[in-house]
Amino acid sequence: MHFIKSLVPQSIKNIYHLAQAILANVWYGFPARKLNIIGVTGTDGKTTTVQFIARIFEEANQKVALASTINFKIGEKEWVNTSKHTTLGSFAVQKFLKQALQEKCDVVILETASHALDQYRVWGIKYAVAVITNVTREHLDYHKTMKRYRRAKKRLFENAKTAVVNLDMENPEEFLRGKYEKKITYSTQEPMAQVLAQNILLRLDGSTFLIENQTFELALPGMFTIENALAAVSVGMAQGIDMAVMARALKKITGVPGRMEKIINTRGIEILIDYAVTPNALEKLYELVSEMKPRTTSKIIAVLGACGDRDRGKRPIMGEIVSSYADVIILTNEDPYYENPHRIINEIAKGIIGKKRGKNYFHIMNRRQAIMKALKLAQEGDVVVITGKGAEESMAIGKQRIAWNDKRTVMEVLSV
Repeated sequence: MHFIKSLVPQSIKNIYHLAQAILANVWYGFPARKLNIIGVTGTDGKTTTVQFIARIFEEANQKVALASTINFKIGEKEWVNTSKHTTLGSFAVQKFLKQALQEKCDVVILETASHALDQYRVWGIKYAVAVITNVTREHLDYHKTMKRYRRAKKRLFENAKTAVVNLDMENPEEFLRGKYEKKITYSTQEPMAQVLAQNILLRLDGSTFLIENQTFELALPGMFTIENALAAVSVGMAQGIDMAVMARALKKITGVPGRMEKIINTRGIEILIDYAVTPNALEKLYELVSEMKPRTTSKIIAVLGACGDRDRGKRPIMGEIVSSYADVIILTNEDPYYENPHRIINEIAKGIIGKKRGKNYFHIMNRRQAIMKALKLAQEGDVVVITGKGAEESMAIGKQRIAWNDKRTVMEVLSV
């Protein structure tokens, strides 16, 4: 069945998806028309940005609904996203919006993938605010070219009243062209941005910066985290939330599951779990990790793989990036889907430089054993970085979904 589906052109499949989306809107009574909806898209940073936006609105005493890669929330009710999809199918999306409407939510925040935009899963939604975090290489197995990938992202902005655009991304002007009521730009370096982070002070445990005359403090490190915070502040500004309220909200956030998540342990090693699945995300992550090392002699031990049935061209790039930072690399299984998992890690391996297999570079297909190996090799002061799955609750092998969570596995291994 998977093979037969792969033979059908996506353009033909999308006719079916559009029909489904129209029917879903009719079935649930076009709930989006009565809601204040914020859409967030981009290659990296979507999930964190959605969480930041939600906390800002909650701090402003508004009732929030959100749908993200890691979780769903409607008011006080919150549950894990176990679907392995950033954006659900059109019927599930419209059902969620209907529930948010029935619960009288003041704002709905939707993390929106390019696949969902291309496949009309969010058809019928007119966004009060559309946000773009960045566009870097990803999903070229599906979109084929960066031009088509960017075009899919732009669909979020077609019916948006306000556009929020990162001026630090490549060609932001493309997303600023449109008949918007309002355009808000943000940046860590471009003086022309309406929301500009100034006096940036980066620390290993967070950062401090100014927007206008308001001081912001984040407990999460990295310039990319500041970019996500700026996107959230831009949304708050568009919706009239006071700057002091936003600063207070962001200061309270101590972490986002599966995003630069630290695992506390008694062995004196740094263990980080992160979702990073793109070359851009890995570059930023490992650049930060190299700065976070407790001492210059500390080793960085990397555990990574790549998703099956996805962009194969990025795999050697990922291998090269990680090998330029890590002292030890362990390649392992991630979500092979229907692809041969050995081929996946062999393609990552093509980019690895300066490592000797069996000494400081290993292929361990069993992900639990790969994590065990990393923790066994780690000594006090070393940093173990486990990427690719973040807070996901399952592993996709063919049509099966095997229960899996990186954090839980690490905790189990440490307790033995």
